[in-house]
Amino acid sequence: MPSTLFANGKIFLSGVKPGINPSPTSQPTFAEAFLVEDDKIVAVGSVDKDSALHRALAMPHVDFVDLAGKTVLPGFVDGHMHLMILGHAKDLDDLDPLGRPILIDTKDLHFSWANTAAVKDMGAESWADVPGGIIERDEDGKPTGVFGEAANITYVWPYLASVASMEERKGAIKAAVKAYHQSGYTGMVDMAMDEGAWEAMLALKEEGWPDMRVACYWLVKPGRNEAENLAQVERAVELAGAYNAETGPDCRIVGIKVICDGIIDACTAGLSEPYAHDGTGCNPLWTKEELEPVVKRADEAGLQIALHAIGDATVTMVLDALEKYASPARRPRVEHIELTSEADAERLGRLGITASIQPVHADPAILKAWPRLLGEHRCKRAFAYREFADGGAPLALGSDSPTAPHCPLGNVYVGTTRKSFRQPEITTTVNEHFALGLCEAMAGATQGAAYSCFDEHRVGRLAEGCKADFVVVDMVWDKDRLMEAKIEQTWFDGRKVWEKK
Repeated sequence: MPSTLFANGKIFLSGVKPGINPSPTSQPTFAEAFLVEDDKIVAVGSVDKDSALHRALAMPHVDFVDLAGKTVLPGFVDGHMHLMILGHAKDLDDLDPLGRPILIDTKDLHFSWANTAAVKDMGAESWADVPGGIIERDEDGKPTGVFGEAANITYVWPYLASVASMEERKGAIKAAVKAYHQSGYTGMVDMAMDEGAWEAMLALKEEGWPDMRVACYWLVKPGRNEAENLAQVERAVELAGAYNAETGPDCRIVGIKVICDGIIDACTAGLSEPYAHDGTGCNPLWTKEELEPVVKRADEAGLQIALHAIGDATVTMVLDALEKYASPARRPRVEHIELTSEADAERLGRLGITASIQPVHADPAILKAWPRLLGEHRCKRAFAYREFADGGAPLALGSDSPTAPHCPLGNVYVGTTRKSFRQPEITTTVNEHFALGLCEAMAGATQGAAYSCFDEHRVGRLAEGCKADFVVVDMVWDKDRLMEAKIEQTWFDGRKVWEKK
């Protein structure tokens, strides 16, 4: 059994349990060394004081790695991303404008634009309107090529998956894994799994699963009636029964995802007051009557539930549904939670609901339109992470990649400083009083994301018995210097899968 002693480093011991969040100024705890046997960590501590680590120094079969003062963090787990879309995003450099089909997604993936040739190729002329969807039509009722929200999810996403060959889909997953290794990730939580992507994942599993731990939430799209909605839940139940932590913990279906509203920049997030710039309102994509049966059935079947809610009215609706029908023991979660009332921020922790947050979306470089759209008074309630943490909500940090950069250290930087990662020269901050502490943000990006899908016993921590998934980082433990930090190595199952050249 191969064994390696890693010593002379700063081994981050989070000491942060999900839902029991420290103060923003809590100081980290570091060990000096750890011992890896095969794919697991078997000891963590000091070479001078820990007998197991001290004895390992003298064992001829134990390899020795001098960390030279570098910091070791648990392998990052992206708590919210889109695996297949990330992989395909790397193939969009060769668009041909000469009369060929062109489809362009917004960076947030909520809208897309198609030229006439693409509308024809997709068969969009026959697409019926769907609840919560936008299909822009001309005076004759023909699609103009603008598709938004539920229409984008229901029609455009599946079409893109269907035209990609199996080899292209498998290649997209491999490309995403490679990119994530370079950023220090060893785990992902996919938030929009569907038939096309899952088929490719199963094909890869047959060939040999890549070095990544992936938990998937099955996307439930708005149907025309309750029966259609529940049929999608039953498909998730079927898949979760076959692909779970017991049958294959690194490639599994854990629950369902429902996109309950849009985004503020497109004025499709559900708000309790009209948008400030034009006085128009926007309701959630799902009504209470549509959402509750889905939540109820999913929880009864033992599935986890993830609900996308960005606007404050939508947040209230989804918390009501989860409080009424979801068991806290299943670790339900709300995604994004960008605009909340103080009362709803408190409810998250009280109800045991995971706050699945993407600090990179709070980057001031991309929020320049918010004061005009929301008004200054509502902007003061944006991204209230400090209230979530203080209220006892478990935190799971994610990137929402590819809608935003997936660099985990950049994500933590925005979450702790509320400054811009995209444009560091910007001096603006976004509600700095809602910032997280560095310890709790790092824990949320590792242990918290693992906890969100019941994997914290294996990954997300550097502790005895955990998987040897970790990253070696050249960094100073200071939130204001995270932009200088460099990922040096990524290790998965005790094997080095990426190293900086």
